This record gives sequence, structure tokens and C-alpha cells, in this order.
Amino acid sequence: MAKIRHLAIKAEDQEKTADFYKQTFGMTEAWRGPVREDGKRAIYLTDGYINMAILPARGEREGINHFGFQVEDMDATLKTAASAGGQGDSYKKPRDGRFAEMGIQDPAGTPVDVSVHGWKA
Repeated sequence: MAKIRHLAIKAEDQEKTADFYKQTFGMTEAWRGPVREDGKRAIYLTDGYINMAILPARGEREGINHFGFQVEDMDATLKTAASAGGQGDSYKKPRDGRFAEMGIQDPAGTPVDVSVHGWKA
């Protein structure tokens, strides 16, 4: 059975948002992504099992952006997603520090990261 292991939210003030989750829920910082051209980067938090990425909103809507499942068999998962009504084609995620190997969309268009290797915890 696949397990939800990742959640990503977008925030304009990433530091304040990360501090909120650290102070309120005891999450710890697992990693910081590479600094982008605009000086921003992802902040990854963990509770020891679930990984949460605080992504820069860059003027977009703040809040939940996507989530990710850790699966045992990528090919079978992608085939099932397509036959179950997933939208669009699956796509490889860039190897720029991201943990997911593939991305898909559910029937409502919600982005879903898919990984066999999982996320830092």
C-alpha cells in the first residue's frame, strides 16, 4: 500500500511559516533546497515520518500546493493512475534536490509527487 509521506505548502514568508510548524508541532528542519535566482529556496521540515516542504509562493496562492506518495512499484502506480482517471501524462521530476521521481495529477488536477525512494525525515 502506498503511503502519504510528503506535503508541500506555499508561503510568502517561509521562515515565519517554518517557525510556526517547528514551535507549534515540534517539527524539525530536515534540509534546505538550493537558493534560486530570486534568493528563495524550499525549507523541508519533518515530524520523523511525514516531510513538509515550505515553498516560496512568489505571488501565487498560499496554502497547500501538492502532496506525495511513497510507492513500491513506480511503473505499476503510473499505469494504475492512468487507468483510474489521472489527468495528463506523468512526468519526471528534475533531479535538482527534489525527492520525488515522478509527478502525476489526480482527476481534479491536483499535483501528486510519486517516489520509490521517499523523502528526508
